[in-house]
Amino acid sequence: MASSTASFVNGGSSPSFPSQRLLALAQQLRHYKPPPCSLDEESVTPVVQNPEKFRPKRAAVLICLFEGDAGDLRVILTKRSLTMSTHSGEVSLPGGKAEEGDKDDGDTATREAKEEIGLDPSLVNVVTFLEPFLSKHLLRVVPVICILNDRKAFKPKPNPAEVDTVFDVPLEMFIKDENRIAEEREMMGEKYLLHFFDYETENKKYLIWGLTAGILIRAASVVYQQPPAFPEQSPKYEFLRDVGKITDAH
Repeated sequence: MASSTASFVNGGSSPSFPSQRLLALAQQLRHYKPPPCSLDEESVTPVVQNPEKFRPKRAAVLICLFEGDAGDLRVILTKRSLTMSTHSGEVSLPGGKAEEGDKDDGDTATREAKEEIGLDPSLVNVVTFLEPFLSKHLLRVVPVICILNDRKAFKPKPNPAEVDTVFDVPLEMFIKDENRIAEEREMMGEKYLLHFFDYETENKKYLIWGLTAGILIRAASVVYQQPPAFPEQSPKYEFLRDVGKITDAH
């Protein structure tokens, strides 16, 4: 994860934050160290009938946090355009695949957020990175946590080719056992839970599930420094031995 680390995370110049609470949160997250993960290795286990090592393509998503009107900690989400070739109409975090000019995962996540929802990178402070997740399309996805330093200056401008709606939800909902169901799935003989969260705002209903839900459960656990009030049971990526046998882990 060293290549993912921005100057602030390394202890460089300290930017300003909109409140003492967010400053304290930033200081807390600066010291977070992701647990070891097999996806951090230079290569994952060999693919059957292929002598080359399997190297997942890199991607990053932005977990952009801010304080809501009620003082709660909230995270920005999008509902993807129905015209998208993958995950159309689904809820996701801003983000996407790494490009050659990206310096690190923070660069990837903030660049994609600007392209998708018009979030200027100068309005956010990247504070930490979570361990990578593996998507069903075999992308190594690094969640990048940042804090929005000027909420009023951010005017969402969804790119209609990619995003239908920009909205926000309370981060704490992802460690509460409310408006949630889970389905048991299996990956390489290992059982795990796929989580689904319902959220309603302004008479609109959203379903947050799969990889996005899994990332937000982890993010909320790290931010609030407590485990979820339900069994998380995430996929164990070290058991990925044969890419051809991977079930829908979304």
